[in-house]
Amino acid sequence: MKLVLCSSVAFYEHVCKIADELQATGNYSIVIPKSARAMREAKDFTVNKTWFGNPDDYDKKADYMRTHFDEISAGDAILVVNDEKHGKANYIGANVLLEMSLAWYQHKPIYLLNALPSDSPFEEEIKGMMPVVLHGNLDALPYE
Repeated sequence: MKLVLCSSVAFYEHVCKIADELQATGNYSIVIPKSARAMREAKDFTVNKTWFGNPDDYDKKADYMRTHFDEISAGDAILVVNDEKHGKANYIGANVLLEMSLAWYQHKPIYLLNALPSDSPFEEEIKGMMPVVLHGNLDALPYE
């Protein structure tokens, strides 16, 4: 199974650890976001969204998004790593919601590592995509 991991950039270090753990099982081909691959290679998981300070850099954000959309399209399923961010448990932000929407539209299974966010403005949309909640248990992922 080609499993594409999705998350907030703030969770990329955790995403890389999960990717390694799942890859080691031999049951999955794992894809992580382009920016996570760069952070892993640099051994630096500092979040640096340069486009906030330099609007000319939004082409980088667009490239990250388009590349990951292509990876989701080529995958079999997505795993959303939804850890705590800004004091919000099980955080799913707008970008991950877009990625989930693409997977849902393409009839791909959506797995959430942690529970559904309880106070998300996207609660209705997230629930409507019928994700499978793993409650932190990666062993609950199918591998066929």
